[in-house]
Amino acid sequence: MNNRRKFIKDTALIAAGAVILPSLSFATGKKWHQSKLNIGMIGVGLRGTNHLNNLLLREDIHIVAICDVDESRIKLSLDTIANAGKAAPQTFGKDDADYLNLLALNEVDAVIIATPWLWHTKMAVDAMKAGKYTGLEVSAANTLEECWDLVNTHEQTGSHLMILENVNYRRDVLAVLNMVKQNIFGDLVHFRCGYQHDLRGVLLNDGKTPYGKGVEFGDKGISESKWRTQHSVLRNADVYPTHGLGPIAVMNDINRGNRFLSLTSHATKSAGLHKYIVENGGEQHPNSKVKFKMGDVITSTIETTNGETIIITHDTTLPRPYSLGFRVQGTNGLWEVDGNRIYIEGKSEPHKWDDADAWLEKYDHPLWKKHGDYAKGAGHGGMDFFVINAFVESARQNIAPPLDAYDAAAWSAVTPLSEASIANNGEPQDFPDFTRGNWINRKPYNWMKETY
Repeated sequence: MNNRRKFIKDTALIAAGAVILPSLSFATGKKWHQSKLNIGMIGVGLRGTNHLNNLLLREDIHIVAICDVDESRIKLSLDTIANAGKAAPQTFGKDDADYLNLLALNEVDAVIIATPWLWHTKMAVDAMKAGKYTGLEVSAANTLEECWDLVNTHEQTGSHLMILENVNYRRDVLAVLNMVKQNIFGDLVHFRCGYQHDLRGVLLNDGKTPYGKGVEFGDKGISESKWRTQHSVLRNADVYPTHGLGPIAVMNDINRGNRFLSLTSHATKSAGLHKYIVENGGEQHPNSKVKFKMGDVITSTIETTNGETIIITHDTTLPRPYSLGFRVQGTNGLWEVDGNRIYIEGKSEPHKWDDADAWLEKYDHPLWKKHGDYAKGAGHGGMDFFVINAFVESARQNIAPPLDAYDAAAWSAVTPLSEASIANNGEPQDFPDFTRGNWINRKPYNWMKETY
């Protein structure tokens, strides 16, 4: 922990030398560059608390305000802040609109939003309108209208938004990105990714029954089962695409020389959650009568303007080990995360896989080489440290972040587009160009630097 504190203190001194990503927005004229960034947190549930814990290790930020409608989460956060020896923040949460009072605070420079999905866009739009540098948890939007709201508000206000996609900072992902940048895979052709994670114990959880046995959601649920499960009842779509798609989009220069062109999606029947309820709650349990609309496995295929294809899989309601299903394939070879294997023509034994470990170590990303020890304990294998560090350093300078409003919109658009395609028997859906043609001239972010 002491090493991580020292790293944060040191990086505060060098942040001004970081490479600036060109932005499409007009400049606000607001330049902070101050020694400490004042942050407000909207939503301090499980994900928000994780961010809070990482922020409290930093010496270059103040947590000046927190907001949550759950009083128990406010109390827990205040205790956490006090135990860290930090000053108590202002608190908000008397009703659903109280976050607006947090946004009205002049002393708040930046906000982190980690609330249920349906609040993400509304709160982010309000935050940008209030002139706050905005960090938004995934997914960023639920509808195409919301995707455009994020982009339009960013452009109209000049306030920046960063989508807090932590998987973009995963160690193996950044090593493969390094390989992509060094042309190890040759001309890129095809990608696979997804969110394949058995969430039955999350979607159905009453907080009383041992984890993995509860069958409640909604008013009787706790944490994510209070709100996330309702999406499975009402939507047949890939509702959580960004963990897989975010890293692939960066490797494929989406919105920066390339863009998503069209999408087709198909869904299996829905059987997993019903079976789980019957096995753990019995056939007479009221939830055994619930009709879940979301198929157990959603498969989407994206075409890009540069001719690549991307297959995305959403699979959260059947028994399975966790995997984001990454595959990166080009004219020289490919990497697959499942099986931890790689094949590079002329380097690997013909027609035989290599173990990927040696390749990933050889091409370990400069960020991880330099700061990996500091990231230990930050959550999700250390990648939570890097995504928050990128947010703080970008916000301190009030510059465009590595993952911006256009990324948030494009990646999140998979949800409504997949829903429309499934509803129309796999009919192709045109992807909006959220950059309004500027993707042609936008330069890729310099992901190979060591700063953030």
